[in-house]
Amino acid sequence: MTSTTDIHAYLAEFDDIPGTRVFTAKRARQGYHLNQFAMSLMKAENRERWKADEAAYLDEWKLTPEQRAAVLARDYNRLLDLGGNIYFLAKVFSTDGLSFVQAVSTMSGMSLQDYQAMMIAGGRSPEGLRSIKDKH
Repeated sequence: MTSTTDIHAYLAEFDDIPGTRVFTAKRARQGYHLNQFAMSLMKAENRERWKADEAAYLDEWKLTPEQRAAVLARDYNRLLDLGGNIYFLAKVFSTDGLSFVQAVSTMSGMSLQDYQAMMIAGGRSPEGLRSIKDKH
């Protein structure tokens, strides 16, 4: 049987993976309202209201100030840090007219062309930085 301390230590290890944010139960709780906002954009009438006045539309959701700022800035990496789920956030960038690969390339700091080439070649190499805390 795993103790509560052991499970928390195990889950904390996910935060040590460079460039990766694992969507844990903690992140799900943190991002609940953010993800509900994103999912609301599945309805055409909500997308139109969002496009007409983003700030006013966000007023209807219980977002933290940090989540609100990140949504308005389309800072997807920050939104993931704040509990966003990439599949829910896809509703935001889709509403903006971006494909999944276009949006994710902005999150990688790479051009769309470089990101696509990397993915076609098999993705990021497993060699290199494997641990944030150990720097290897």
